[in-house]
Amino acid sequence: MSHANPVDLVFGGMEKLGPGSDSDTLQVLGMLPKVPHGLIVDAGCGRGRHTLALANRLRNPVHAVDSYEPFLSSLIEGAEGAGIGPLIQTYCMDMADIADRFQGIDLLWSEGAAYNIGFPYALKTWHSALKPGGFVVVSELSWLQEKVPADVRRFFKTGYSDMRSADENRVVAEDAGYRILATHTLPRATWIEGYYDRLEPRARSLLDHPDQAVRDFASETLEEIRIFGSSEDSYGYVFYVMEKV
Repeated sequence: MSHANPVDLVFGGMEKLGPGSDSDTLQVLGMLPKVPHGLIVDAGCGRGRHTLALANRLRNPVHAVDSYEPFLSSLIEGAEGAGIGPLIQTYCMDMADIADRFQGIDLLWSEGAAYNIGFPYALKTWHSALKPGGFVVVSELSWLQEKVPADVRRFFKTGYSDMRSADENRVVAEDAGYRILATHTLPRATWIEGYYDRLEPRARSLLDHPDQAVRDFASETLEEIRIFGSSEDSYGYVFYVMEKV
């Protein structure tokens, strides 16, 4: 019996693979002091909701990097459907290797993906790939308050033990050789609309799936959604808009 891929079952066909929205993506893009042209790389693009938003707005090729081939295939399909196929180039590779493949990057964009290799490591390793004065925009899960409900703190101890406060992340960015130009916190609604509101019923329907791995992934997903509901806005995704110094 072939094992079902839990990620495909839970996330299959979903446009959003994380919190966010096109309007937030474009609002943050507008925080850059000038419009980027030239080499634009989207690191950890997933299905590429934001990749398409960037390419559409900038009318500039976007080089989309992800290590999961099915996501890239669905991005190409989406780009063709949106009539911007020629603007999207995909690379199935690890985002830690970006500096080996690309040099002189004008804008490196990464929504909700840098944690896969660690925020500090991502910023350090990408630094050499950017042209002088190049821009980096990374959204990173961050603590937003000192006061965090106990079960929320407990969840992230295993879920993302390296999570830092927004102020700590500013220091990380400066240490890695960037100047922070602006920040933007994703509104609560962008976690729910088209993401948790679709994910919850799907995960619930998989709780009695014959495959143990699928059941486990489904219940982890539901626990994450429950934690968000009791978070009292103690954490969120913060976009850090940075310039290479």
